Amino acid sequence: MKPPIGSYAVDTSTGRVGRVMGHEGPYVQLRPYGGGREWECPPETLRVATTTERLRAATAYENRRSRGEVP
Repeated sequence: MKPPIGSYAVDTSTGRVGRVMGHEGPYVQLRPYGGGREWECPPETLRVATTTERLRAATAYENRRSRGEVP
């Protein structure tokens, strides 16, 4: 799977949801919801994030932000 830039995907090897930032060589670059350090994963470990997964990632980010864990 080579998802379009700006879409959200799940890295099935880790369960993390990320926004697709680019494609570099054989890898897809993802960034966590709300920002942070990008990571790379092979496209075969990706699938499209469901609405529920996107909402869960957004809620987790907002909870961390409200506790002062992220700027």
